[in-house]
This record gives sequence, C-alpha cells and structure tokens, in this order.
Amino acid sequence: MTTPEKRVDDDTWKRQLRENRAEKDSFFADHRQSPIPPEQRAEFDGLEYFDPDPTYRVVATVTLHEEPVAVTMETSEGLTVDYNRVATLRFELAGAHHELAGYRQSPEDGSLFVPFRDKTTGQETYQGGRYMELEVEGQLADGAEIVLDFNLAYSPFCAYSETFACPLPPEENWLETTIEAGEKF
Repeated sequence: MTTPEKRVDDDTWKRQLRENRAEKDSFFADHRQSPIPPEQRAEFDGLEYFDPDPTYRVVATVTLHEEPVAVTMETSEGLTVDYNRVATLRFELAGAHHELAGYRQSPEDGSLFVPFRDKTTGQETYQGGRYMELEVEGQLADGAEIVLDFNLAYSPFCAYSETFACPLPPEENWLETTIEAGEKF
C-alpha cells in the first residue's frame, strides 16, 4: 500500500508537476492517440492549468469496503458503465471535511479511479467533471493514508473529442467546494 509521500520541498514538487504537464502537452500535440482531433493539433499550444498549489495536495484516510458496491455511471454518450466502489477517501481541505469514493472496474485493477465534480465544474473546468488515478502499490488497507494531489486532476478525453465516451462522476463524488487545481478547460 502506498503511504503518504515524505514531504517534498515545494520547488521540487512544482518542477515535477510542470514536467508532467509538459509531457502531457507534448502527447496531446503529437501522439497519434491524442484526443485532440488531427486537424486541430497544429494549432494546439498546450492545455490550460491552474497554478501549482500545494494546498490541494492532501492526505486522505482510506475506508476499505470489504464487499465492493456496484455503481453504474452514466457516460458522456448517454450510455452506462459499471464500476465497483471499493474505498472511501476522507480528507480535510480548507478547514472542512470531505470524502470521495474510489472505484475499480475489476479486482485486478491496481489503481483507484476517482472521478469528481466541484464548484469549478462547467465554469473553469470541464462540464463533465475531472478524474484522478491513484496508483496503489500492494494491497489497499483499511485505515491507510494516501496522497490526493488535485494538481494532477485531469479532464477526460471526451472533453476534447466526441469520439470518446467517458464515465461521469456519480453524485456521491460531487464536492461542495472549489478545487482550483489541475487542468482547466
């Protein structure tokens, strides 16, 4: 199980975040699997991001669901896709307590899928919500702590092209706060 990362100095963290963003921009501009339609790639000059903000890098406590709960999510195309809610992630942000559900499509998935909406959704960020993928090393454990870095929150591919159908965050993952971190739209 991944434990919270040791405190990285802010300069190193910001540098790593900027490198991650530059890599993604390069992929979107040049890669054949980019969600940017080929006819628009020549004009693409990078995604819009909120400035890096360590305030949005929080430690969450994991509550593991021994029996995963089936959740049907609507997609951007009006279809549905099934996931299993395997964990609840509780954290504090701006003096308030929040929680998000973490999902997997199959028990073999190593990461947790955390789709969410917040008060920026449809304003500064994609109207369908944003995603985080949390890499989990080893077995996910009840009571463990995991880092949620909202600076890594991203828009799904369907935000850039109608050829993709993306799961929309279920209501249980609608945050009643503003997350000014990660990708803008």
